[in-house]
Amino acid sequence: MDRFALCTVLITFGAMIIEKIESLYQKIYGQQPERTEKLPQSGSDRLYFRVFAPANSQNPATCIATYNYNEQENRTFLAFTESFRSLGLPVPEIYGLSEDYLLYLQEDFGSTSLAGLLETEGHSDRVYSLFQKSLAALARLQVKGHSKVDYRLCLTSTEFGKQAILSDLLYFKYYFLDFLGLPYNKQQLLDEFDVLSVFLGQSRYKYFMFRDFQSRNIMVKDEEVYFIDYQGGMNGGLQYDAAALLWQAKANLSKEWKESLLDYYIEQVDALVDIKVDKNAFKNQFKGFVLIRLLQVLGAYGFRGLFQRKAAFLAGIPIALDNLKKFTDNNVIGIELPEFERILGLITGPETKTKFIPVQATGQTPLVVEINSFSYKKGIPKDNSSNGGGFVFDCRGILNPGRQDEFKKLSGQDKPVQDYLQQRTTMNEYLNSVFDLVSISVENYISRDFDHLQINFGCTGGQHRSVYGAEQTARYLKNKYKVKVVLNHTNQDNWVR
Repeated sequence: MDRFALCTVLITFGAMIIEKIESLYQKIYGQQPERTEKLPQSGSDRLYFRVFAPANSQNPATCIATYNYNEQENRTFLAFTESFRSLGLPVPEIYGLSEDYLLYLQEDFGSTSLAGLLETEGHSDRVYSLFQKSLAALARLQVKGHSKVDYRLCLTSTEFGKQAILSDLLYFKYYFLDFLGLPYNKQQLLDEFDVLSVFLGQSRYKYFMFRDFQSRNIMVKDEEVYFIDYQGGMNGGLQYDAAALLWQAKANLSKEWKESLLDYYIEQVDALVDIKVDKNAFKNQFKGFVLIRLLQVLGAYGFRGLFQRKAAFLAGIPIALDNLKKFTDNNVIGIELPEFERILGLITGPETKTKFIPVQATGQTPLVVEINSFSYKKGIPKDNSSNGGGFVFDCRGILNPGRQDEFKKLSGQDKPVQDYLQQRTTMNEYLNSVFDLVSISVENYISRDFDHLQINFGCTGGQHRSVYGAEQTARYLKNKYKVKVVLNHTNQDNWVR
């Protein structure tokens, strides 16, 4: 399939999903929604949309539409949700489901996650209280949910036992460790993986395991916490989920918070289980689950970043390595794993981390990146610098929002146009390719002390597509490289007003 045909397919697919969402909404509520907005995509292949009810409607003001072509994943999520809601656990209500099980509407908990509050408030008393609420609710979900969920519906494995743990270790090996090309005794390492997986697979505290219990999957509404994205759950050690939350790299919780929150979580579990928790045994295995989780994250970052070339995951690798080093420097698992420990020492050393840190501009860096949007009717902007050259990207292959009356007097700086380009066109895929190309030059120019790079985005009128492309590229380069950017919209005086 050629590029034009692929673009057409993607545009048609996006429009088809929105039509399907509106049709399902109509079927459930007897009226069309006011509007549907695509939400930013996370690491999964699921597509999320926020659907707004019409004015003065008795329906929920908003709901979340989830489209996922993995029917079995949807069935598992919906079945787990039904079980948890029957127990009064904090998970979303499901409002409706398409006949093919690829689309469902669920309760909207808003846009505030525990991860978002961590970023804005830091380690405040309020955030600590929300961590406590999250762990208390987690304990209830794990212990009470265990007796209700049907583990036959689990997606990968019914139990996080020896084989599942070994799979996580091999995931780390294939998608991160082997990429580094470090010398190691393969057979000895595999033998030690086997020893560790047996040790952790014998956890005495096996209940429902959320599997991806991180602050991004904890929504906060009216100071209460709610959980999403638990479809990967299975039967497993309680400690894994607590490890995933407390040792999440981006959360960067202090040692004091980790220890006090773990003690609080153990108290919550102890009040729910029939046999009193042995704190020492629980904490000893907790360390092993922390290690497994940290390596699983590195494997995921390696797969998404090193192999799929997704920038956000590449950027997460240095943070994940720092987190692993904090753990290995201060914790002992309690079993002999000499080759494994040697490998962990190598990958947490400074040489490995520097491989994944992009070169960044400093106050002394001379480079200035000039980014222009322009109209092809007026011609490509001239590069008056001493070196000349640079990039010219033609945006005319992207569906033009300027052809529609509602967007004619707006520009690529306005949210309605941005939403249209993100949701109804292939602009996201286009810009991902642009970012890959310009990053090569920016990194090289910073390291060689070059002082100028020009990047131009052109479209028919220089008002919508090219403006959006220029704005997003400026934002990307500032965030990733801290480089000086001069942004010009050269045809602004001629925009339709």
